[in-house]
Amino acid sequence: MPNLRCTATTCYYNTDNLCSKGDIKVDGVQATAADETSCASFRERSQFTNQSCSSCGCKTIQVDCKACSCVYNENEQCAAGSVDIAGTDACSSQDTRCGTFQCK
Repeated sequence: MPNLRCTATTCYYNTDNLCSKGDIKVDGVQATAADETSCASFRERSQFTNQSCSSCGCKTIQVDCKACSCVYNENEQCAAGSVDIAGTDACSSQDTRCGTFQCK
């Protein structure tokens, strides 16, 4: 499993730039650039759920990847050593991206 760094600090699962969900899904079936990908697991922290998820963030995480043209995609699993999910001030999954994406 890859190491994860996530800057989507508005995500419910983000704890200290780590993910407490346990696994994430990266979308971008037709992506040819990082900006065409997104973290489908993103959930906005609303005014009613102002706190993050109660579990601790994980340094390593399973990443299911739908970005078929990424060099790290092996049978819809990410094989990169580390994954960067970007999304500072994200309000939805469409405001996030996989910064590790590299087109084949």
